[in-house]
Amino acid sequence: MKRRTFIKLAASSAVLSAVPGFGQTSRNPQELPPHLQDYSELYALDPLAASRAWFREATFGLFMHYGVYSLLGRGEWVQYHEQIPVKEYEKLKDRFTAENFDADFITDMALSAGMTYVNITARHHDSFCLFKTDETDFNSLTAPAGRDLIAELAQACHKKRLGLFLYYSIAADWRHPYFYPREAGWRAARPAYETPEPSYLWQSDKDFEIYLRFVHHQLRELLTQYGPLAGIWFDPIMGYYARPDLFPMLETYALVRSLQPHCLVSFKQGATGTEDFSTPERKMVSKVEDVRKNFGEEQARVAAHAWEKNRIKQLEICDTLLPRSWGYHAEQQAKHATPKEVLAKLEHARHYRANLLLNTGPKGDGSIPEQDHDTLLRVGELRKA
Repeated sequence: MKRRTFIKLAASSAVLSAVPGFGQTSRNPQELPPHLQDYSELYALDPLAASRAWFREATFGLFMHYGVYSLLGRGEWVQYHEQIPVKEYEKLKDRFTAENFDADFITDMALSAGMTYVNITARHHDSFCLFKTDETDFNSLTAPAGRDLIAELAQACHKKRLGLFLYYSIAADWRHPYFYPREAGWRAARPAYETPEPSYLWQSDKDFEIYLRFVHHQLRELLTQYGPLAGIWFDPIMGYYARPDLFPMLETYALVRSLQPHCLVSFKQGATGTEDFSTPERKMVSKVEDVRKNFGEEQARVAAHAWEKNRIKQLEICDTLLPRSWGYHAEQQAKHATPKEVLAKLEHARHYRANLLLNTGPKGDGSIPEQDHDTLLRVGELRKA
């Protein structure tokens, strides 16, 4: 499918009420996901093959890291780096209004930049959720915002024929009582609190099953509340490599496929090799040596196998407009990537026949930093020239 074909479809998109399957699972081959309009024949035969074909031509996507951490303006890892206690960190929810989070503005910006899909942090490592969930009250609907931000973005994406990926932190959680502790596998699994965090209740590996039930219930919510998704994007892979024995990833992927057979699955470089594509950060590197250094030769073999299997299918490089941070960081605002630098990132991805997933960190109020907005619009203009 050519880019101009996609633009034509986006311009002639139907109103949201006509979008098939919105608010339902996408089981019926006739209920074609809006972003797969050019793949109807293949979708009727094999929904997943249609999604993979679409993604191979998707080229450019918008990534967004947004949550209560955005209010502090010190990046998405602020709870971890500053060792903010769970109860103290939870107070950020009381300030989360998202008054300037505008799904129409965001999706218009993505289209103007020449992007074909959007990926947002539905739940990051701090466990704050931007969606309606019965599993926790740490979410945007119980905050002063009182809004389901994923629903708003899903509606805008469906209307404009943009694919929607939902980022979900499966292998790190700094709030859930039963995620594994630092001592059980990976230092970034929990902040290094000087005194024990009273809300952490892990006693043995068996306790992790409680966390997994939470995860699978939330995935079911994400896959049944927002119509057909382009994919689920899991993170962080190092949390998996540290304790692969705790994660039934094949079972997790089967749950995703059962609810939305066309739904793509990514888990960075890969856990099992059955993911639909591999997504290294910033540069085309496999991270196998990092795994070998931190977790040993056996896990390095697992990582290498997954990387080789997934990169053959498709590659996506994720990168950010800031030099280091993915979430909003006030001190890095003067160092955003320029349009010329973004074009170089696109060329780097194109060299490897990979998509580029380019991140912006919305401010605490949900607005897109002006420099990022202007840069992306200029990139769109230059790509058309």
